[in-house]
Amino acid sequence: MSAVLAMETPALTLADINRLDCVRFVAALGGVFEHSPWVATGAWAERPFVNIDHLHRAMMDVVRATSREVRIDFLRMHPELAGKEAQAGTMTGHSTTEQAGLNALSRDQLQTLRSLNAAYAAKHGFPFVIAVLANTRAQIFEALRTRTARDTDIELEAALDQIAIITRLRLGRLLASPVM
Repeated sequence: MSAVLAMETPALTLADINRLDCVRFVAALGGVFEHSPWVATGAWAERPFVNIDHLHRAMMDVVRATSREVRIDFLRMHPELAGKEAQAGTMTGHSTTEQAGLNALSRDQLQTLRSLNAAYAAKHGFPFVIAVLANTRAQIFEALRTRTARDTDIELEAALDQIAIITRLRLGRLLASPVM
């Protein structure tokens, strides 16, 4: 592979983001929230952003301002950990990168994870969401067991808190600025 092909596209800066029209803004940031470009569309009006945290807060505010039903539908857009999307290779690039560590699960671990995922989804009506990159395997399994037992309204908020961690990390990787 030539050096030119191996180079990554340069990251956008916050100044670049603040100058984008809505269509380009959504094209650049619409994938930060899993299959939900409407989040970027809603946040665009909050420009100019003074830093990545301001941008992220605006995006999370869009999600949190929706009805409970919309938030649950939003959560349903997220892939199950090591689930059918991972097996089929149909996850987004972000999710594929973030779940890469789950590729090395033993057969027993994978079976346990699938069983726990099914119990969680049956109780809450949406997939278990956790910031995989911020947790060890043991922490993920323990959180899945603990969070399955929770009340669904509490768990809805916990899932959104995890999405906040995931999407903040994604923005940090996309923009030419350190994660703050």
